[in-house]
Amino acid sequence: MKAIRRFTVRPVLPEPLVPLAELARNLRWSWHTETRELFQSVDPEGWQAAAGDPVRLLGAVPAARLAELAADRRFLRRLAVAVADLDDYLHGGRWYQSQENVADLPAGIAYFSPEFGITAALPQYSGGLGILAGDHLKAASDLGVPLIGVGLLYRHGYFRQSLSRDGWQQEHYPVLDPNELPVSLLREDDGAPARVSLTLPGGRSLHAHVWQARVGRVPLLLLDSDVEDNDAVAREVTDRLYGGGSDHRLLQEMLLGIGGVRAVRTYCRITGHPDPEVFHTNEGHAGFLGLERIRELEGERGLGFDAAVEAVRAGTVFTTHTPVPAGIDRFERALVARHFGEAAELAGVPVDRILELGAESYPGGDPGVFNMAVMGLRLAQRANGVSTLHGAVSRGMFAGLWPGFDPVDVPIASVTNGVHAPTWVAPEVMRLGARQIGSGRTEDALTVGGSARWDAVAQIADQDVWDVRRVLREQLVQEVRDRLRASWKQRGAADAELGWVDSVLDPDVLTIGFARRVPSYKRLTLMLRDPERLRRLLLDPDRPVQIVVAGKAHPADDGGKRLVQELVRFSDDPRVRHRIVFLPDYGMAMAQKLYPGCDVWLNNPLRPLEACGTSGMKAALNGCLNLSVLDGWWDEWFEPDFGWAIPTADGLGTDEDRRDDLEAGALYELIENRVAPRFYDRTGRTGLPVRWIEMVRRTLVSLGPKVLAGRMVREYVERLYTPAARSHRALTADAARDLAWWKGRVRAAWSRVAVEHVEAVAAAPVGGTAELGATLTLRVRVALDSLTPEDVEVQAVAGRVDAQDVIRDGRSFPLKPAAGPDLEGRWVYEGPLALDRTGPFGYTVRVLPSHPLLATPAELGLVAAPVNTEAPGGVLLR
Repeated sequence: MKAIRRFTVRPVLPEPLVPLAELARNLRWSWHTETRELFQSVDPEGWQAAAGDPVRLLGAVPAARLAELAADRRFLRRLAVAVADLDDYLHGGRWYQSQENVADLPAGIAYFSPEFGITAALPQYSGGLGILAGDHLKAASDLGVPLIGVGLLYRHGYFRQSLSRDGWQQEHYPVLDPNELPVSLLREDDGAPARVSLTLPGGRSLHAHVWQARVGRVPLLLLDSDVEDNDAVAREVTDRLYGGGSDHRLLQEMLLGIGGVRAVRTYCRITGHPDPEVFHTNEGHAGFLGLERIRELEGERGLGFDAAVEAVRAGTVFTTHTPVPAGIDRFERALVARHFGEAAELAGVPVDRILELGAESYPGGDPGVFNMAVMGLRLAQRANGVSTLHGAVSRGMFAGLWPGFDPVDVPIASVTNGVHAPTWVAPEVMRLGARQIGSGRTEDALTVGGSARWDAVAQIADQDVWDVRRVLREQLVQEVRDRLRASWKQRGAADAELGWVDSVLDPDVLTIGFARRVPSYKRLTLMLRDPERLRRLLLDPDRPVQIVVAGKAHPADDGGKRLVQELVRFSDDPRVRHRIVFLPDYGMAMAQKLYPGCDVWLNNPLRPLEACGTSGMKAALNGCLNLSVLDGWWDEWFEPDFGWAIPTADGLGTDEDRRDDLEAGALYELIENRVAPRFYDRTGRTGLPVRWIEMVRRTLVSLGPKVLAGRMVREYVERLYTPAARSHRALTADAARDLAWWKGRVRAAWSRVAVEHVEAVAAAPVGGTAELGATLTLRVRVALDSLTPEDVEVQAVAGRVDAQDVIRDGRSFPLKPAAGPDLEGRWVYEGPLALDRTGPFGYTVRVLPSHPLLATPAELGLVAAPVNTEAPGGVLLR
């Protein structure tokens, strides 16, 4: 019979064991080995059954076992040590608190994301974006950064994946009961659940409770619309991650952004946490947070809309993760308009001004849509991509928001992603490092970084490195067999026909891993372009290869599901099924076994469509070598010492089949002639693959400190959060009004700002050539209309030029006013230009707005450049 109501019965722990509940409720256990081992010792079999979830474990431990532990002095001593360690971690000073400029750092930072991958016990993620967000919170906790995470609590998570008999992806949506998760309700002082509310069209409301997960020192607030006061539609808003149609997604994103700000305010009021000075929008899904803050400033500080926008922008950071326009949320303008205004949410904020923020008002834009990333960029004074290459791609993709600027000048920076090493590094690798440099220094190296600590890895003996690598491979083999057997049973197979599973994979065979989401650009099936050649690689009698593959296609993506099915059908072939496997239901628990156990991590996206690709970083931290297209982070940090670059066939236009054939051929060639020979080369007297081990060592020494989430978060603090906090503090109500007025004045006058004449008045090039080290003196006449030199910066931009006279790698030099204004508002500017590089050289002049409160001269998207001048186009330096 089906229960008519579900609730959770919590265990009553004996008094000496009460601290176990506190340890279980702080998710630091998910990356703290000693705490996990303590819980495992409570009930080893129960720990396995609970899939490593302490909350589930404690709910199932027999009372007799609890009584036994309560009298076990040794266990109680271990428990006391763990509790004291957690207390020191939560309340002791860390990197952030030790900074000399700590008073200059933001007192609070709110970090918004639609998904967070903290642990498999809290399945609120779908892929890389969520895992990155989870790693960001963990690293912030390790460093002591005062972050507050904000997301949604999805009652069905993303989905669980299984396979049909013929290999077609099946989706399952188990119900998640928050009372059985490591979260607790945020409550008011009187014990009532805290909640936030949004006004919907038609007089309806959307209410949400606020659940709190403790991620070390960082609170993670998760909004849940499954509230009795909601109608049936509103209760389903937080049902599934990335589910439903446009209206459903819009409500999710309104709850995340607008409701999220209200949840943060409520949390700070209840707990006394400092109000955030910086709001970080992780992708455009949370962009509506800026609108709620505009409403606050208009209502509470009496700012007008334009001044409120300036105040919001000052303290906002926007991170884009997508390299393709199709990955951005876009809604019909009419749908957005219906959800805002006097009869709906944000009453008092002009709907037309809201729509302007998300308008694609640039060449090629769609006037009928509201673009969440565009709004995110317009409401953030600072923005970044997630690798150097992705930053360049993003500047090109969003260049329409800054007309007149070359993509290189578009104000989108880059902070390359990192991964949280304590989460992803296998305990065996941790212990290997601890034996070499000590456990304390190992933990410090994995959280804070520092190349000096990582250099010590170079002293670890070859045999020790190889022994650990084989242990990890052997563990992966067992994990694969267990998961493969369970998968085949789900597909309808009986035990009697699964004897072959016991011979799947070999712990002494070169193992390649490939696991990620399955959009078409990641090319799950590139390895199948030439099936016969792949079979020969897998079955080579002297240098065999084995491949472990995992990945989920979006439930609505039939094309992705067909790719999964194609891979599954190939791996089902009895001739190769012991050498290649597809594991369904890829998630954090599987990943934590997969990354360490592989020798090579494969990544073959269509370049440059991989924003970062952090799976290869996790593998590298375990001594796994990367075999990847030069995209994302690998384009930035690749060296032959620690992996291989798959050549790409760029420039083939729309001929995708030809490109895939060429790049698949290059992949086979690398595996057959370089990767496998290096792994199986045992010609030295030790019988070990010495050159392979050296590549493992170089991977750890060189890549280790770079790929850390701690390094990433430090960069955010230093390059984005701290400048944003300064701007936030500078934008008082009066300053915000003044800045909005100044921007309005500059925009009104800009159509009449012009560079009218440019000339070199001294040391001019003769015959198109000049000597290296010479100096040109430029004189420029500019029309400023009603503006003054305090409102603008006049620059010379110089550098090498290409065949079309386009300046490459240009540098800017300020020019100073020398005379003016005349009766028509024209000024003369002068300045020297040093000719410091040889080859074809050129310069130009431009006028940009200038104000002390601008983060960059490109902020307004305004630039004036010469149309016709007497200046030479290029200068050849000898």
